[in-house]
Amino acid sequence: MELAFERRGTGEPLILVHGIGHHWQGWLPVMDRLAASRDVIAIDLPGFGRSPGLPDGVPYTPESLADAIESFCALLGVREPHVAGNSLGGYLALELASRGTVRTATALSPAGFWSRSELLYCQAVLRASRKSARSLPPEQAAELAEHPIGRALSVGLMVAHPSRMAPTALIAATQALGSASGFDETLESFTNVMPPAPPKAPITIAWGEHDRLLPRRQAVRAAKWSGQRVKLLKGCGHLPMTDDPALVTRVLLEGSGG
Repeated sequence: MELAFERRGTGEPLILVHGIGHHWQGWLPVMDRLAASRDVIAIDLPGFGRSPGLPDGVPYTPESLADAIESFCALLGVREPHVAGNSLGGYLALELASRGTVRTATALSPAGFWSRSELLYCQAVLRASRKSARSLPPEQAAELAEHPIGRALSVGLMVAHPSRMAPTALIAATQALGSASGFDETLESFTNVMPPAPPKAPITIAWGEHDRLLPRRQAVRAAKWSGQRVKLLKGCGHLPMTDDPALVTRVLLEGSGG
């Protein structure tokens, strides 16, 4: 499957996978740092960013999205890459590790470790965010992004430090959220998401200390599932790449072999 992507650097391949409603540009704060020692490939999932949607008749589920990543890697000639993901992308990284098709997997605040009430909360927040992104006139979105208070209102649930997100990045992320054709069906599929099968490749799980979308108590369940301690990303929210690029880079490099 052909996907939109950005590729930088040299070394062992590292696939970066964004969360629901996001796009590959969410990894920009860490890409050049990672590219110093990795062949970094940040993708847009099917139906998100600039990637086309899944073929007709193929449902949007974590399994089908993971299939698409595998097909993309085959098309690129990339075998057994390292993979790292955030949120939905974190779940997909763990799913690929459970299939044994990646060398290592690093998941940042992965989806799938929620209780029923936490799932409903997550879906409600994401639906509201999507509705806002689709209804907000471009000029108003730009004004909010430029104003410190507006930026905090727009992304305060996603990042711990809204001031560290560039206005242009926020505007682009809002547009990506509003235009994602795969959003609604993917979000609905979350209802049936359970933790993946046990991994067949080394994994690392890290969680934002101030994650307000998938609260860090879910990290306890992730630790029990994985049988290992989950790293705490101090000072970070749900999108830690924005909050602390240096810390996230270090975690991703360590997770993919140092």
